[in-house]
Amino acid sequence: MNDRDTLCDDFLSATPYAAWKRDPLAGDASNRRYERLTGDGGETVVLMDAPPEKGEDVRPFIHVARYLRDQGLSAPEILAEDVEQGFLLLEDLGDDLYARVVLREPSLEKNIYEAATDALLVLHQAPIPDLEPYGPRLMAEMAGLALSKYRTGILGSHDSNLRTRFENQFEDVLRETVTGEPVLVQRDYHAENLLWLPDREGVARVGLLDFQDARAGHPAYDLVSLLQDARRDVPASIEMQMINRYIAAAEVDQSGFRTAYTVLGVQRNLRILGVFARLSMENGKPHYVDLIPRVWDHFIRGLEHPALAPVAGLLRESLPAPTPENLDKLRP
Repeated sequence: MNDRDTLCDDFLSATPYAAWKRDPLAGDASNRRYERLTGDGGETVVLMDAPPEKGEDVRPFIHVARYLRDQGLSAPEILAEDVEQGFLLLEDLGDDLYARVVLREPSLEKNIYEAATDALLVLHQAPIPDLEPYGPRLMAEMAGLALSKYRTGILGSHDSNLRTRFENQFEDVLRETVTGEPVLVQRDYHAENLLWLPDREGVARVGLLDFQDARAGHPAYDLVSLLQDARRDVPASIEMQMINRYIAAAEVDQSGFRTAYTVLGVQRNLRILGVFARLSMENGKPHYVDLIPRVWDHFIRGLEHPALAPVAGLLRESLPAPTPENLDKLRP
């Protein structure tokens, strides 16, 4: 037993769940680990193990979870916490991730995406909590990961001047197009972080996960996360209908919102290209490479928008396409 296991046992020993059966749950791209604890009567809770020595911090999760619950949204209730050691016990929202529900019951796809869109509408009407901004400079730097990680991984050399030039030009595009009052953006609002809870009512039917990196940003950001999903193909008709649904209900300027949506889509997909390449090459997680062609398709489609003209040529010339040969270079 390592020190982390001992700390975990100590944490659980001070809760009513110490003797419950423990089983591992699938993790995410972070250093966090999850277990499901099951009692004699079949009741369950979830353990989050977020080691501080690996850069994890449960405090943002606690802060955002409580805020989301205050808005009537279904973030998991926090049942016990040890902030210093990085342990949380959470309400178990189940296993019905959107991605699994759609595979099992394709007829529900439109309904559950409507609920996820409506949950964003409720969230975006709420007073924003104290959060760091996800502003143009930071977004441009995050998009630059496509050049420093994805491009470099394929070509074998890094051009820092190219990245600097792109980030400066893209920052200008973002400042011109991504404007307005900020809202809480969860930043990973997609079908493998959303759970379908049909026994609840209204927007509470949408279970929320992986929101600890939330920042203050543009309302279109999480809608892009939902509809330009790196992990599954969302039908174009669903994407169009959900954008229309959001615009009509939020009563936002249609042209400005659609432009921001497209620019944020390009920003997000560039960042994901870089992150997935890094996760494979530096963290030994090559399965993320298999998702890159879908991300690339989202990126290329968005690049057609006139608002992206200042950077479109540079990106098309600089970023190699994800051919099978190029993808193999990203695998460890």
